[in-house]
Amino acid sequence: MAITDDLRKTLSNPTPAYFVAGSADLAFQQAKKVPGLVEQLIAEAPSRFDAVRNTDPKAVQDKAGARAKEAQEAIQAKVTEVLGSIDTDLKKLGESAQDLALRGVGVAAELAVKAREKYDEVAEHGEQAVKSWRGEAAEEILDLAETVEPDEEPAQPKTAQSAAPKSAAAAPAKKPAAKKAPAKKTTAKKTTPPAK
Repeated sequence: MAITDDLRKTLSNPTPAYFVAGSADLAFQQAKKVPGLVEQLIAEAPSRFDAVRNTDPKAVQDKAGARAKEAQEAIQAKVTEVLGSIDTDLKKLGESAQDLALRGVGVAAELAVKAREKYDEVAEHGEQAVKSWRGEAAEEILDLAETVEPDEEPAQPKTAQSAAPKSAAAAPAKKPAAKKAPAKKTTAKKTTPPAK
């Protein structure tokens, strides 16, 4: 019974659908910006091509060599610094590993909370987008339909007044109740193992 309740709750939850609608709406909003970016790139392309054509390959090669040499020196300095500061005390290394693991768990929990908040935010955006796609009156129509069509009317005991025939003019017009299809009951088919 708990599995059925869980499935019913999962399938009746509209949040994932709203998340998908919100993601699609945000993607559409970003896609509307693409033509402007393309026009900007087209406008800037000639000046960039001219800049590349006018550069001296020798100057570029000299700059790249100087940067590579600086990077190599910086890396060597960091490596010697790290190797010089390695603590050989295994107890301190274990404590720092444990501390890093706890920090990692904290960061993971924080990221999970942020991800849930962002998921809810996008789902809320999707709900608003769906409402705007349907029109704002859609929710009000559903509420109105629920109040107009009650589930069932309670059975009233017959009295002498209710048993008396009424004239057609005096009887109020009643809307026929919608008939519900009877629930289909299925039973599991029992199978017997084959005889050996």
